[in-house]
Amino acid sequence: MNEVMAELEEKGFSHDFRIVGNRLLNNKSKKSFSSGEVFLVEQYRFEGESDPGDSSILYALETITGEKGIAINTYGAEADLETNEFLLRIENRINK
Repeated sequence: MNEVMAELEEKGFSHDFRIVGNRLLNNKSKKSFSSGEVFLVEQYRFEGESDPGDSSILYALETITGEKGIAINTYGAEADLETNEFLLRIENRINK
């Protein structure tokens, strides 16, 4: 995952995002965005080598203001439902 994060950083995905109260929050600037103001650019799935519970998905996201960053969520039983629901609502720009 660290290698992918470094590659995304080189592409300008330098912000750390998280989902709070049905909004995407930029941890540094404290700006927040609704699902209609965020686009999914890329996503990567990682599985734990020794523990299937260490599985996660890294999302490369861009906001309508041009802020690019990443959000990470686990998947399976440990997944954060608020994050999953938010990400299901955003527009997918993968392969567009």
